[in-house]
Amino acid sequence: MLNTTCVRNAQTQHGDAGVDVENIFLHRSMLATNIGSSTLLTDAAGPPASPQCVWFHDFKGTEPTEEDGSQESVQSLEGPDEKEEITISEKRKTETPEEGSKPKKVKLDGNDSKTKRPGFSDERYDETSYYFENGLRKVYPYNFTFTTYAKGRWVDEKILEVFSREFRAAPPEEYERSLEAGKLTVNNEKVAKDYKIKHNDLLANVVHRHEVPVTSQPIKIVYMDKDIVVVNKPASIPVHPCGRYRHNTVVFILAKEHNLKNLRTIHRLDRLTSGLLLFGRTSEKARQLEQQIRNREVQKEYVCRVEGRFPDGVIECCEPIEVVSYKIGVCRVSPKGKDCKTTFQRIGEVGDCSIVHCKPLTGRMHQIRVHLQYLGYPISNDPLYNHEVFGPLKGRGGDIGGISDEQLINNLISVHNAENWLGTQEENGPVRVVIPKEVQKSSEIEPTNTVSTQTCLEEPDSSYDPKKDTSDPHCCECKINYRDPEEKDLVMYLHAWKYRGINWEYKTELPDWACETNINYNQL
Repeated sequence: MLNTTCVRNAQTQHGDAGVDVENIFLHRSMLATNIGSSTLLTDAAGPPASPQCVWFHDFKGTEPTEEDGSQESVQSLEGPDEKEEITISEKRKTETPEEGSKPKKVKLDGNDSKTKRPGFSDERYDETSYYFENGLRKVYPYNFTFTTYAKGRWVDEKILEVFSREFRAAPPEEYERSLEAGKLTVNNEKVAKDYKIKHNDLLANVVHRHEVPVTSQPIKIVYMDKDIVVVNKPASIPVHPCGRYRHNTVVFILAKEHNLKNLRTIHRLDRLTSGLLLFGRTSEKARQLEQQIRNREVQKEYVCRVEGRFPDGVIECCEPIEVVSYKIGVCRVSPKGKDCKTTFQRIGEVGDCSIVHCKPLTGRMHQIRVHLQYLGYPISNDPLYNHEVFGPLKGRGGDIGGISDEQLINNLISVHNAENWLGTQEENGPVRVVIPKEVQKSSEIEPTNTVSTQTCLEEPDSSYDPKKDTSDPHCCECKINYRDPEEKDLVMYLHAWKYRGINWEYKTELPDWACETNINYNQL
């Protein structure tokens, strides 16, 4: 048996503690797992001819996980992933104001000169460029500096010991080499591996960054004026930099290809959810629309495809939803949860599935997905809430198999470590876990110094250009052959269709999976 944690730490760009809630169970068809342990079932036939693995991701800094985005998750960026993106606002509450009370005010910086986030400068936009390949948008690898101030618990500890324990992006020998080469610095100065961290030390680590591919579908602009930009977000693209995504995000793509910079995020969508996304071009407009969302003055309509034949008529679900774990972003129906209300109506059928119209009247994390799970009609390809880890009934009626919330979290992480994994799928055969080649000597890889930049309004390359690629002799990921994600890995059948507020209304075209001939949207 092969220990999951050991392999994962050897292969991932991120720490063992991180779990990507968007990709838990994304590749569950690839591996046999034992939920009660952290081991993988491997093929005894021996290793494959060449190291290949599927693209995988980590959780820390993951895109806020809610369908309608009126509520943001508190995000800790302690890990080595996105030290620059530290201005994520605090979790917004969406409680309805008590009768007679004044509407809550959204706290936004009214000084436009100060609302530009760190990491969103022209220099950052031009770090690298895109190319299209196999129906995917890809990013040429590039050098990136992660920074963080010393945590109190690190003080008086040796820097090598801290990085080896806290940041498992690479084995200890990698960090030792970085220290010797001056890539891992303290207060912009080279230090020895036995340097003891002091209060307020600024730690910086230069890494060769490989981003995860997303769909090549364009981000279509639905409406734009001097105050607002409304787009139709394809599934698989996060809204803003997080985890292993930076340039492959909506805000970077809009800035690099449409010269739309410094957009104010008004609401969010899950990475795998497609549909309507609003950005403010001014802080005043962002404040106005956020206020409407917080006060529940915005009507939101979604379309999804669920398992089974959904009941007739309008079905209302008012079960309270509790966040089981903010760390991995998982929710479930619970009496201890916050008030929720969603209405559903079947509008068509596709084979054994139903197309359902959804109206979330509150804005809880994963509200639509959790309520559909509770009703027993989960989204047919939901990688999280349509999974046996929630028990034999997959969470129907709130039944998670009699386990505690703590055990549920442990099982989720255990299954994630195994299923969201590297491996090659053998035709009609078992999956074999692949351990990458041992780190090669520096002389075996000639570093490429060409920097591939893409300034605003430039078109991405229509195909891969090896002259624009970069490599690093000490980068583990440069030595791994990743298998491209498939369509099933990029799309969840949930689409934000219409948003209607005070004196405004926007809607998007529907995705292909929601456009079957027997579906009548005129009835809505």
